[in-house]
Amino acid sequence: MKVMVAVKSTKNSEAGEMPSEKLLSEMMAFNEELVKAGIMLDGAGLHPSSKGARIRFSASGKSFIDGPFAETKELIAGFWVWQVKSMGEAIEWAKRCPAPMPDSDESFLETRPYFEPEDFGAELTPELHQREQVIASQTAMRGAAVGSYLFFSGRCEEALEFYKQAAGATVDFMMRFNESPDPVPSGMLQAGFENKVMHASFRIGETTIMASDGCDDKSTFSAFRLALTVHAEADARRVFDALAAGGRIDMLLAKTFWSPCYGMLTDKFNVGWMVIVPGAATS
Repeated sequence: MKVMVAVKSTKNSEAGEMPSEKLLSEMMAFNEELVKAGIMLDGAGLHPSSKGARIRFSASGKSFIDGPFAETKELIAGFWVWQVKSMGEAIEWAKRCPAPMPDSDESFLETRPYFEPEDFGAELTPELHQREQVIASQTAMRGAAVGSYLFFSGRCEEALEFYKQAAGATVDFMMRFNESPDPVPSGMLQAGFENKVMHASFRIGETTIMASDGCDDKSTFSAFRLALTVHAEADARRVFDALAAGGRIDMLLAKTFWSPCYGMLTDKFNVGWMVIVPGAATS
């Protein structure tokens, strides 16, 4: 089950008093325990209500009220979202929390479970449940990222050196199969691949690309290209020529209606590239 754990506000928190270094350190240690236990999904502190606003709904319509708000005990100064097995587990974890407002006479945590679909009974029709699932899926995927993973059929290390020279790549990590903390399953690797690159990641500009030799020399690249955007035409021509060395030019750099300088090439590892200077071409 999912629960929200709210840190109730106090006069001191509403006055904007910041936590001490000691409290921050204790809370950081507590958060690390929560993360290690796989419980913490989210958490944050909140500014005092003087920086907030309320929207009031009534029969006469809506009205907007600027903070601060007087009912201190009805306000929250921070929160966690935890994934737990039961309210009992949530309460036990809450008991382990450092006093969130040690400078006040007393402070409170409030723990409440999220509604689950079954809590709504027949009022949550199958159509509404499906729409709720779509919303949840879309929300969850907003933090997702899609990256490129290239398999070089035994030439990964050579490719990394090439991209370092041709495109200014920085290699952040590289591990060979024989360095893996877990043994590679028997028969998985082609003979002679034991010293090949199991996994690597490298950066070109702000983009991270992952790479490997794969398990054999059968991998090929087709039906895709990496789009490399640079902001100056001179840089585009330099990197285009460097990447094309030993490969082939599929489209010479030229003006197009969507770019003042655009071209396509396939490098010597058979990886396709598009080199783009952003912006419409000027006449």
